[in-house]
Amino acid sequence: MHREVVDVIQRALEEDIGPGDVTSQSCVPVDRRASGTFLSRAPLVLSGVSLLPAIYEARGGVEELTVFREDGERLREGDRIAAVRGPARTLLECERVALNFLQRLSGVATLAHEFASMVQGTTCRVLDTRKTTPGLRRLEKAAAACGGVTNHRMGLFDAILIKNNHITAAGGVRQAIENSRGAGLPIEIEVRTLDELKEALASHATHLLLDNLSPQQAEEWIRIVDGRATVELSGGIDLDNVRSYAETGADFVSCGAITHSAKAVDISFRLELL
Repeated sequence: MHREVVDVIQRALEEDIGPGDVTSQSCVPVDRRASGTFLSRAPLVLSGVSLLPAIYEARGGVEELTVFREDGERLREGDRIAAVRGPARTLLECERVALNFLQRLSGVATLAHEFASMVQGTTCRVLDTRKTTPGLRRLEKAAAACGGVTNHRMGLFDAILIKNNHITAAGGVRQAIENSRGAGLPIEIEVRTLDELKEALASHATHLLLDNLSPQQAEEWIRIVDGRATVELSGGIDLDNVRSYAETGADFVSCGAITHSAKAVDISFRLELL
């Protein structure tokens, strides 16, 4: 498990439990044992179940943890996700953190699946973005991939994406592209006008980002590109119009809503005494 994921699990537990779960310590005997089951309460795409072992291990471990379903699986209402057995206090103090991860990440995966399903049959792929919850990017991007979309760059370090403010700061489209060639990384450039589009193509740009166009405008601009560069569309893309954008001939559509606006799904934890 990646160090960032281990760290975020630890921080989440510390945030919730602090110096101790005073409710469980007050009313649950220290030697009380219990079992618990995670259940889907609605259709969903699962993500985050792989975190459960690390969550319980961080609080001293449990006697048994059985995972019935894997990240990326499509679940129906009532499906069992995982079962755990051990000290009742441990199960109770980990309950909310485990559910928060499962509900949030499965929400991202479920919404990602909806977007991916909407473009099936086209040659266009859906990309996620960097519009993620601070500190949860690695997990949310993994969840998006579980849902069937393609991960865009992880951060500012693994690919060059020249946007409008970079173009302004660099002194123009051509200069921004030329300045970036020595980095040895993939280069994508956002163009806002037809003049910028033509300048980017004349500068041998290989990946273009066309932002805030209507599907009709995007189709016209893609005809001008004529296969000389890959094309990504972004801006205002949602479930209602993503199919129209995908049918313009674009190679990619990107949508920040997959991570910044996903609704947590309904997953429950049912505890029983042993």
